[in-house]
Amino acid sequence: MDVPDESEFAQMGELWEASVRATHHFLNEQDIAFFKSLLLNEYFKLVSLFCIRDQDGLITGFMGIESDKLEMLFVHPRVMGKGIGKELLNHALQTFKINKVDVNEDNPQAVGFYEKMGFKTVSRSALDGMGKPFPILHMEIVS
Repeated sequence: MDVPDESEFAQMGELWEASVRATHHFLNEQDIAFFKSLLLNEYFKLVSLFCIRDQDGLITGFMGIESDKLEMLFVHPRVMGKGIGKELLNHALQTFKINKVDVNEDNPQAVGFYEKMGFKTVSRSALDGMGKPFPILHMEIVS
């Protein structure tokens, strides 16, 4: 597990975009540009970031944590299904004791991943945090 440097934010933005294009089919080009700008200019600075790199040092997956909540987790499409998301999430669970995550309802791959990792949906919002019509599932590990 590594902590990315601010100089790597652009690379992480490209990874984010590739991941979103592979999994968030409900977003249009304007939505992707809107969220990418927020990610690069605001969101990365609001969370504790961690990443996994390949043998060449390139970031293949990253996550952002704030308090007891996983705020973001993205894996490059070329390495999806190879355990990178699980490794990131397990680090967050064990090291930071996170127990909450919000997931786009229209991203069944992510919903299934978090359910498999022990999260349950505790509530739903019809709009995302920006007031856009992208339903959000609020998930928690309930003991």
